[in-house]
Amino acid sequence: MARGWESKSIEQQQDEARSSKEPKRRLSPAQRAAESRKEGLRLSRNRILQQLQSAVNANYRKTLEQSLAAIEEEINRFG
Repeated sequence: MARGWESKSIEQQQDEARSSKEPKRRLSPAQRAAESRKEGLRLSRNRILQQLQSAVNANYRKTLEQSLAAIEEEINRFG
């Protein structure tokens, strides 16, 4: 009997957790692609910033800085 009551309590908690979350907005395929692209750009930007911190070769730093500028420009286009 205690086990049945406990499982109902857990089920009730799970239902409450599901209902308290904000409903996810529905995105069109184009919007999903844009969101995915923005996230990819943010990840690339972070990776380049990490590489810049440890880069010692001047030519490599220059290449990374150019890549970073291009990525930031594209991120700004998305808004």
